[in-house]
Amino acid sequence: MTYLNTIKNIAAFARPYWAAGLFFAISLPAAAHVTLEYQVANAGSYYKGTFKVGHGCGTSPVKQLVVTIPAGVQGAKPMPKAGWTLEVTREKLAQSRQDHGKTITEEVSRISWTAKTPADYLQNDWYDEFVLQAKLPAKAGMMYWPVSQICEEGKVDWAEIPKPGQKLSDLKSPAAALELMPVGGGGEHNH
Repeated sequence: MTYLNTIKNIAAFARPYWAAGLFFAISLPAAAHVTLEYQVANAGSYYKGTFKVGHGCGTSPVKQLVVTIPAGVQGAKPMPKAGWTLEVTREKLAQSRQDHGKTITEEVSRISWTAKTPADYLQNDWYDEFVLQAKLPAKAGMMYWPVSQICEEGKVDWAEIPKPGQKLSDLKSPAAALELMPVGGGGEHNH
């Protein structure tokens, strides 16, 4: 009987998370756009952001992907990609902060991956991922990551942010969305 109660408790606990997952799956636009592989994370945690790119600009291949780092994200670092060069843009912070005993005076504001040669372009018929890691802000809520997809011919800015009452599926070019969940319990230090 205890085993059955345990299963019932797990199912009851998990039900809201299944519903939330279903809600996000239904609310995402049907059109392929740049999205995050994991669209929910704990506020204040270290996060591996994997940007999924499923097509070019019409039939034109992707030659560059630029991710704008949202305010409050700390220590963003891109993962190198074979055939692509990295460019990291930093901006001065209005107020310095401490991190592991070091004073931080600037933060990454943009990360760009650029194909080295036309042979390295992401063809329209292919799929690829671009990855970074960073520490997320401590405040729960929605966070949006604007992404520019520069192609051999043309450009798509996935930068639209829903207004109150608006869904991502209402937008033509939505930014990649990440929901930050409140952290329950003590102050964890996860790397």
